[in-house]
Amino acid sequence: MINPIPLYQKMYQEMGPQYWWPADSKMEIVIGAILVQNTNWNNVDMALTNLRDETGLNVKQILNLSVEQLQSLIQPSGFYVNKSKSLRAVLSWFDEHNCNFSQMVDTYGDQLREAMLKLPGVGEETADSLLVYVFDQPAFIADKYARTLFTYLGFRNLKNYHKLQQRIVLPKTFTYQDAQEFHGLIDEFGKKYLKDRSQFKESFLGDFDKSSLNTRARSIPNQN
Repeated sequence: MINPIPLYQKMYQEMGPQYWWPADSKMEIVIGAILVQNTNWNNVDMALTNLRDETGLNVKQILNLSVEQLQSLIQPSGFYVNKSKSLRAVLSWFDEHNCNFSQMVDTYGDQLREAMLKLPGVGEETADSLLVYVFDQPAFIADKYARTLFTYLGFRNLKNYHKLQQRIVLPKTFTYQDAQEFHGLIDEFGKKYLKDRSQFKESFLGDFDKSSLNTRARSIPNQN
């Protein structure tokens, strides 16, 4: 099992707060989490701009678009046929609950993640991203940057999302704000230092002591 807290503390110390995910509202995060699959954020930004100009990112207005209209608007994000189906299903689910995020947490409780995984086009990474950034629940997002980082740190057999996430042990004091910061730190670090091993070795984590992550999860000192 992996206790990631010493790594989180080191990254926070070196990089500071990231205030990540880049969005103006939680519903923009929901939409962005669907559109960003298998593409980069520049493409998502163009699709979001199209949707914003047409609907103001209002859920009911998006759902009232024809299939052809929606596909045309999100086309810059790629895979727009499948993404339009997923976006409709996900937004319909939120609309059924009046986009009341806290009430949805109360309604689904511990089954919230499982409920999202049943929605078309929602995999583990998307579900955990929504847990952290929309529903304010602590979780570790084991995306590609995270898997690369822990692999370069010396951990083996992290070939998919599930394998890393199942090995991460978070302390009870780990908050959703910590989860947001940690994900932001990992992704910003990834953009700068995870192109290859030589680049990683030259970073401030190049000589990080892996053994510090093999201990029991501890509480997190206040970062503020």
